[in-house]
Amino acid sequence: MKIFEVTTQEDLQREFDIRLKVFVDEQKVPAEEELDDQDHLDGNCKHFLATTDDNIAVGTGRVRLLEDYGKIQRVAVSKEYREHGIGRLIIQACEDKAKELGAKKAKLDAQVQAQGFYEKLGYEVKSGVFLDAGIEHVLMVKPL
Repeated sequence: MKIFEVTTQEDLQREFDIRLKVFVDEQKVPAEEELDDQDHLDGNCKHFLATTDDNIAVGTGRVRLLEDYGKIQRVAVSKEYREHGIGRLIIQACEDKAKELGAKKAKLDAQVQAQGFYEKLGYEVKSGVFLDAGIEHVLMVKPL
């Protein structure tokens, strides 16, 4: 398994393919809500891709520095590759990049169904439940 920062349009498209499969196809998030103004390579958002040893793209995430924290978003792992620690590796890559950029903490909006996953990684719930794209979420924070 390899986790790396996306630097090419080809790998960015592979990231989009995973996100569309997971969020739009599986979770029924409207496609126009999934892709946004942070989905390019020349901004302050850093994108990550997880690939198998055979270079099959299986997971993704992104992080950007906002004030003193890294905002982690769009963490997704292809269904057939879940439960293999890939999500944890993606979160670690995002946290490492956030620290490198000067963040003191990481924040993310976790789907309620994934809250336990993030708690195991040291995140704490800091909000009540709210809807994002029709899915229940909570704000979670972790010191870096």
